[in-house]
Amino acid sequence: MSEVVGTIGDVEFGAELPTFAPDTGLENVKRFGREVGWGGGRFTDHEAARKEGFPGAIVPGVMSQGYLGAMIHRWAPKSEIVAIDTVFRAPVLVDHPHRIVGVVTDVDEDAGTVEIDISIVNEREETRVFGTATVRLPAG
Repeated sequence: MSEVVGTIGDVEFGAELPTFAPDTGLENVKRFGREVGWGGGRFTDHEAARKEGFPGAIVPGVMSQGYLGAMIHRWAPKSEIVAIDTVFRAPVLVDHPHRIVGVVTDVDEDAGTVEIDISIVNEREETRVFGTATVRLPAG
């Protein structure tokens, strides 16, 4: 299977999506915070986050979900994300390497949809965020 898919016919059940390593660096998280109007210390300052009980600054949940969507669109640029349902098991820590992985768990060619299990995993192989995405692809 190709690293990039264009149509529902290109998708294989059980296929692993190309791994995506998001930029969880402090400057990127600060830039995101400025754009959405979130300047709280838990996202932008490691010491302030520790005072709130976190091990360091954390990536905002909505930013983590954005990374999940970005990973899907890298794999299937013509896709439409119908839904992403996520469970936040633990914070995604700023300045720590993470990777996003996904696997196709259902292909419905009649509806033109694909179900994908997606996860954000840290350097210790701990799943921090997991969920399921429903994606619509063009016929092919």
